[in-house]
Amino acid sequence: MKNVIIQLIKEGVMRIKPENELLTFSESLKALLDRLPPNHPRRQFLNAELYREEAGKRGEKRIKRKFMEFYSAEEAEIIWDVRLQINDWKVQIDGLLLTGKGAVIIESKNISGKIHFDQETEEFYRIDEEGVKTIMENPLFQLEKHKRFMQEWFRLQKIALPVEGLVVFTSKKCEFISKVPGVYICKTYQMNKYLYDVLLKFPQNKASVSPAQIKQLIVASKTPFKRIPLCAYYHIKREELETGVYCQNCGLRTMRRIKKSWNCSSCKHRNKDAHIQTIREYFSLISANLDSRQFRAFCHIESPFVASRMLASVDLLRSGPPKKRVYTMKMEERK
Repeated sequence: MKNVIIQLIKEGVMRIKPENELLTFSESLKALLDRLPPNHPRRQFLNAELYREEAGKRGEKRIKRKFMEFYSAEEAEIIWDVRLQINDWKVQIDGLLLTGKGAVIIESKNISGKIHFDQETEEFYRIDEEGVKTIMENPLFQLEKHKRFMQEWFRLQKIALPVEGLVVFTSKKCEFISKVPGVYICKTYQMNKYLYDVLLKFPQNKASVSPAQIKQLIVASKTPFKRIPLCAYYHIKREELETGVYCQNCGLRTMRRIKKSWNCSSCKHRNKDAHIQTIREYFSLISANLDSRQFRAFCHIESPFVASRMLASVDLLRSGPPKKRVYTMKMEERK
């Protein structure tokens, strides 16, 4: 089987990032799958998780492309991936349209099949192409939660701005069989029309602050996303992962540290910084903390002196005395 990592690098799906960023959630799942044995019992589940994650991201991209066609004669601002917090109440909102008359929450759902909203039971389910019925969490409850949050957040900021919401189903293979009256639910190609309908129903009086000022306040209040390393998230022991440093040329974990460079025993490729990607994988998959012993075991380095020197050369936070030094990432990467 063709190695996943090298294929991702060549296709431009996975890139070598600055040294103070985690891998994205999707990149982390790919790295986790590539380090698990072929017969690992959770591989099928993780492949399904990866498929859902990438499908969701594709859906979000479709929404953003469609929104480029949105036009408002009045001032309007859009914010994607809104992460805010009120005390212990945290939310992540896919999109937030701000105007002088109101705010519209945009929720993205990548669900295919025949879509049913049961008004009587408030259940939400889909029937796939094979006729299998799957009951899911009703996205309207999440939308209402986010509406209540933004209403309270605006109140605390002393901003009088009504809030509405729109659920956008991004899959090209979804069909609405039933909807809930009075709630804004649509497909991607219908989104802008529905946004105009929502805006027309807002009161005509404008807020005391402009959409640009509100956007600036929201961006400044953004809550950092702290992601759990995937091994802990999926209850996988670190001992189950295959260790070693990947060769960016052939994709095999055959890089060995010789003098001041990494050398691939398979294709003879050389790269003095190959360990940086491996460090990023360690933080994304295994733990938020890394010490010299763990680094040596994960990268197959024998010399404590060489390992400490390499860790010190990477832009990481350090704590503790030299012999017990612990390294952490300076910033968290978004999902």
